[in-house]
Amino acid sequence: MKRILTGVALATTAALVTATPALAAAPKDPVVAVKKQLVAGKGVKFTERTTVSEGDVRDIFLRRSGTLQFKKSGIAASDITGKLNIKASDLEGLDESGENAELAAMVKAMAQPERTIRIGTTSYISGNIWATMLPEDKTWFKAANGPTGGLLGTFGQPLNLAEPATVKTLLKGAKTTGSGYTGKTLVRDLWKASPWLRATWVDKPSAKVQKTAISWRITVNKAGLPTRVVATFPMSVLGAGKGTVSVDTSYTGWGSAVSIKAPPADEVASQFKDGESDISDALELPLGSIAG
Repeated sequence: MKRILTGVALATTAALVTATPALAAAPKDPVVAVKKQLVAGKGVKFTERTTVSEGDVRDIFLRRSGTLQFKKSGIAASDITGKLNIKASDLEGLDESGENAELAAMVKAMAQPERTIRIGTTSYISGNIWATMLPEDKTWFKAANGPTGGLLGTFGQPLNLAEPATVKTLLKGAKTTGSGYTGKTLVRDLWKASPWLRATWVDKPSAKVQKTAISWRITVNKAGLPTRVVATFPMSVLGAGKGTVSVDTSYTGWGSAVSIKAPPADEVASQFKDGESDISDALELPLGSIAG
């Protein structure tokens, strides 16, 4: 009898094992996955597109691409190029005479790419409006505690998914999707968690803006590493009037070797041609009027 019962038990167990579908592997924790990437000399690349919408009008405003270099504690350096969606035809008929010459030169400059290399907290900025402000023999401006993306960085991605603290903040209360996560996060929580955002926006948001939510959607790969993030928020967050901003960023090459260096010293100026060294006025140009 024991042999019969044992045989039945074994057969039943085998049947149950065969009939039970394999359990899906638990998703990798993105916070842990990103932390593992923080190795000196390694990094990640990104490309992104910023779109501005108002009513039925929806236009691409800015395109950017860049590379982030890591250290154990976070981001060691970055190299980012951005370009406004301005075509040569948009500049036709520009009045360059008399008192309008200086303004026309700046508008033309804004149609050119802007590149920002940031080593630690020191930024080196080139192109775009900076080209009109630098001495003739210099191509870069050096700014201590400078912005991550120059003038155009304000309209770039506010969510840096190479920061574990930022990812952790985003995932609080987030919903899982088939390919990642989705949720809403207050500006004040992101400002507190993200050194990158603080360096990008430079000025602390108003109390009203801090209470505004940024909606986002993150896609991750099998390793839990972010491959894409789309953030959407009111343009008022940037102090730029009405409308909605959407920033779509894709990450590639997690863990690739990266070495970002400062520009040659003889090409760098620490003062503009007028003798000024403060970049705050330039960073407050009314980009919102262009976006609208």
